[in-house]
Amino acid sequence: MPRVTFLPDGNSIEVPPGTTILAAAQKCHAQVGFACGGNCACSTCHVYVRQGFDSLPATEEDEEDILDRAFDVQPVSRLGCQAKVGDRDLVCEITPESRQAWFDEHPEAR
Repeated sequence: MPRVTFLPDGNSIEVPPGTTILAAAQKCHAQVGFACGGNCACSTCHVYVRQGFDSLPATEEDEEDILDRAFDVQPVSRLGCQAKVGDRDLVCEITPESRQAWFDEHPEAR
């Protein structure tokens, strides 16, 4: 099974192919935001896929529309709720906005 690692904390988990990056983050307690509940309605789960980007399925129009509203979009940007793990390991950097959204959703963790 592919392993997904989240930076900067290093939280990591093996997940079956087809698992979303957001679901992997939630399973290993990585601090990825999900204000819309993973419904592709916000950009709080925005991550940079630093390793394994080419193994992900292509972005669809809905994801591209939401990424257009995200901060500091890079060529390796993906929404965690939409990007599904393929057959290779991934290293995902949590964006500052996503981490802030996670803390906004979990104020007890501050």
